[in-house]
Amino acid sequence: MDGLDVIIVDDDPAVGHLLGEIVSAFYTWGRVRVFNNPDEALLYCLSSPYGAAVFVVDVFLGGKNGFSFLDSLEAKFPRIHQDAVMITGHASEDVVNMCMASEVCCLLEKPVRPFALQFAVRSITEKYLRFAKRLLEDREFAARIARLEICGN
Repeated sequence: MDGLDVIIVDDDPAVGHLLGEIVSAFYTWGRVRVFNNPDEALLYCLSSPYGAAVFVVDVFLGGKNGFSFLDSLEAKFPRIHQDAVMITGHASEDVVNMCMASEVCCLLEKPVRPFALQFAVRSITEKYLRFAKRLLEDREFAARIARLEICGN
């Protein structure tokens, strides 16, 4: 794996560009990819050889729904809901309830504050960094994980 990419999906090109700039300013653990078309993002993600990424997704993607976008990638990215930061122009009770029902724990309201986005992305990234560090430092744990992979295939 080359790194843990951040996939940003927002149908407003200006917002997507701004979010990409904010994340690129601090993110060093992978690439930052910005999509304004959810279908293009979907195709990219489905063709990715990896099953882990950090997702920053607008709740309303034009005529589409950000939660449906996440659902469509769940088979490829099993932890996608927990690895997602949802953004919205208005965090209504319905949006909050949809996040809760979908197990999305990060919801930010536009205009997104850079520090809030940084904390949200870093909190998701941190669990992967801790796991990787444990694999490197604990040979017995790494061997158990390797055996799970062998048994699973």
